[in-house]
Amino acid sequence: MSGRGGGPRPKAVNFPELVERFGTEEKAREYVEAIRWPEGTKCPRDGKNATWIGTRRVWECNSCGYQFTVRVGSVLQDSKLPLWKWFVAVFLMVESKKGISANQIRRMTGTTYKTAWFLTHRIRQAMVEAQGFRRLTGTVEMDATYIGGKPRFRRKGKTGWDRKTKTPVLGAVERGGEIRLRVEKRGESMGTYGQLLAKHIDPATAHLYTDSAPVFEGLKLTDADTQHEKVDHHADEWVRGDVHTNTVESVWSLFKRSIVGSYHHMSVKHMDSYLDEFEWRFNNRHNDYLFRDTIKALIASDTMTYKKLIERPA
Repeated sequence: MSGRGGGPRPKAVNFPELVERFGTEEKAREYVEAIRWPEGTKCPRDGKNATWIGTRRVWECNSCGYQFTVRVGSVLQDSKLPLWKWFVAVFLMVESKKGISANQIRRMTGTTYKTAWFLTHRIRQAMVEAQGFRRLTGTVEMDATYIGGKPRFRRKGKTGWDRKTKTPVLGAVERGGEIRLRVEKRGESMGTYGQLLAKHIDPATAHLYTDSAPVFEGLKLTDADTQHEKVDHHADEWVRGDVHTNTVESVWSLFKRSIVGSYHHMSVKHMDSYLDEFEWRFNNRHNDYLFRDTIKALIASDTMTYKKLIERPA
């Protein structure tokens, strides 16, 4: 680990390195301190220098006397969980392509399920707060998928699945770039796609590709130079030159495999949080410093209470 001036840069850290570098509370604390205060520890109240008090394991401001730890003012503040267990959870979440369940983290960190579930949601909150905002551009694909189980009871002779029992998720992906996903409880409509288009897609986008679903008919583009083309899946047309929605459909495939293979069950109430985690991991797929950047996101994230989490509107 490098000194504070340059900041720690564990590139492409693997699990044995994680244990070796951060396997104790002291090592984990020093790493977070080096990320948060690369120029030396500063008081969160007045920004003045501070001194480490080893007997109490806290920092004390040289000016106002305020005593604090590296957790103060972040999502880590109210957690009694050791920092190294936070590190293990972060590593597992960012390195598991199809996600990892709270039950698996419970088993690997030796916590209760409630602690592991709350832990993962606080990490997801940090991820979404660190995303920033950038509109998609270039060539963009838009589509929707439906998440959820099949109806428990069916009328005789009825086959397939009923969209009323599933939750629609809208998505847009920039080819070679990032994705934007969101739960849309109102279902698919020209209006919901229009909102996604206006918020997340740059007017300078050259190409917008969709399928031939009726909701895309008459979709109002934000710029006259954007070319909207479609593929007709009902006519077994999947690719026409560069025109296809295979990229966004591969995103749906990966997300659904994460539900089947890792989470097994996902409530509609918290689905947006799982989508946020998926976005963070996908958008940072080429980031060699994803572990470090997720720790930085934790430091910058606001606190979250368990009560606030479970009282989210359904």
